[in-house]
Amino acid sequence: MALKIRLSRIGSTHNPIYHVVVAEARSRRDGAAVETLGTHNPRAAKDSLKLDVARADYWISKGATPTDTALSLIKKARKAAAATA
Repeated sequence: MALKIRLSRIGSTHNPIYHVVVAEARSRRDGAAVETLGTHNPRAAKDSLKLDVARADYWISKGATPTDTALSLIKKARKAAAATA
């Protein structure tokens, strides 16, 4: 079972909101997810990303491969967590 950390789109037309999820690589984009790690709202001015970095690190250690976009969001969340801590 190959797992990926990727984005799943929710929200209405012209107002995208994404869930950052761990899902089977062969499943549909908005299909069943193993776990939801957080949300990303690209149109929000502030607090656009809410992500559980510890769970993302756990899934990466178990062999889940993040997509390019998901990896950049994880890096952004790590940087924001380090700035507040």
